[in-house]
Amino acid sequence: MRHITKTYPGVKALDDVSISFKKGEVHALVGENGAGKSTFIKTIAGAIHPDSGEICIGGKTYPHLNPKQAIDLGVAVVYQELIQFEAMTVMDNLFMGMEGIDGMFINDKIRAERTQQMLDSFHCNVRPTDLIRDLSIANRQIIEIIKAVIRKAKIVIMDEPTAAITVEEQETLYKIVKELKEKEVTVIYISHRLDELFEICDRVSVLRDGQYVTTVNITDVDKDGLIALMVGRELTETYPKKPPCSDEVVLKVEHLSGNGLEDISFELHKGEILGFAGLVGAGRTELMHLIYGAAKAKDGKMTLRGKELHLKSPADGQKAGIGLVPEDRKFQGCFLDKALYWNTSISNIDNIGKGPFVDTKEEMKQAEIFKKRIRIKTPDMKVKAGTLSGGNQQKVVVAKMLAPKPDVLIFDEPTRGIDIGARAEIYGMMVALTQEGNSILMVSSDMEELLGMSERIVVLHEGHQTGTLNREEFSQEKILTLASGL
Repeated sequence: MRHITKTYPGVKALDDVSISFKKGEVHALVGENGAGKSTFIKTIAGAIHPDSGEICIGGKTYPHLNPKQAIDLGVAVVYQELIQFEAMTVMDNLFMGMEGIDGMFINDKIRAERTQQMLDSFHCNVRPTDLIRDLSIANRQIIEIIKAVIRKAKIVIMDEPTAAITVEEQETLYKIVKELKEKEVTVIYISHRLDELFEICDRVSVLRDGQYVTTVNITDVDKDGLIALMVGRELTETYPKKPPCSDEVVLKVEHLSGNGLEDISFELHKGEILGFAGLVGAGRTELMHLIYGAAKAKDGKMTLRGKELHLKSPADGQKAGIGLVPEDRKFQGCFLDKALYWNTSISNIDNIGKGPFVDTKEEMKQAEIFKKRIRIKTPDMKVKAGTLSGGNQQKVVVAKMLAPKPDVLIFDEPTRGIDIGARAEIYGMMVALTQEGNSILMVSSDMEELLGMSERIVVLHEGHQTGTLNREEFSQEKILTLASGL
């Protein structure tokens, strides 16, 4: 990639970026949200045409590619938000666009045999006839990697492949990456989990604010040095110090059941960050939906500031003083085709209206306040949310939930897919909220984040509560033991 430049209205996404990738290497691409990583890989994949520069693959040079050209040249992308036909089978997804491989007619028997061979070689315990929608995120990612192999891809780009999978599934993914490397496939690997880069990568290139910073051998840099290159400054303290919460109980949950959970009880204190741990399928998100009113409880009792709650909808939860920053920001958090000011005001519309009309001046004023308060990186609050990076979209969702001034905020995977610099900002913001009197329920699959941010941790296993740990009891081993139902 030579001198690649791409400009959007008010933003230079890529500014004269040149990076080369060697045959058969695992090459990490890192940078904060908004650094230009997504624009860069979409340029390789042919989804974006650069304003200037050139792409050189296999000795041939192109001013830009289209998606078919990229595929024909051996480029395959496993995106963070998987693009699949969910109502179709595994083998249908694998051979989509390759119907002619067995002659004029589609031969399901041959396709099923080839699919099973590929599934076995990738240690993927699913069947060719299974529907994509019934698979785990990890297995769906493996299907995308198999698709790349079937098409004999020479360059495989993986965008945040471990963002939503378990530790065991990560190990399987690492093995697959190493097998691709042995077959001399070039893997371009994007991840905010820096520890895993040292596990599987050979070199790492750093982007910052749309510009190329450097490329180094992974053995020549440590985690702190890599962070400094990414953010252009030292992050001396990832998890900010937080004063102890008060003894005042804000939210009390007693024997709550429903939405796949049974007999959950805990108390949340004023100014507390209460963490929730558990393996995939433990019921953490399902519990948050009960507390927010997005799912109906069948038994138990919830009390907020001494008043019993009877929630039938998310609107009831918001009116009661509860806000939810959901796990999936793209489909549950942001209105991607709406402007930023619209997103930040939609949950607070009753307080910025004049009768049946919206006070647009007040709406823009509030949006600008949130832009500065939580550092949303955008030239204008009138741009659509879908144009922002993942980290900035997350900040927009937080702003939307803060607008009604809730007493209790639920953060479900608050830093999923967010870079180290933006993480520090969100952690600081969460602590600042507790100092202002808010209380936080935090679901996280990141063990370090749970241990670093929580004052107590509630552990779930298959819909049941297996323990509650105070800070002096914290350890990764204890949490994993309880999360395993032992």
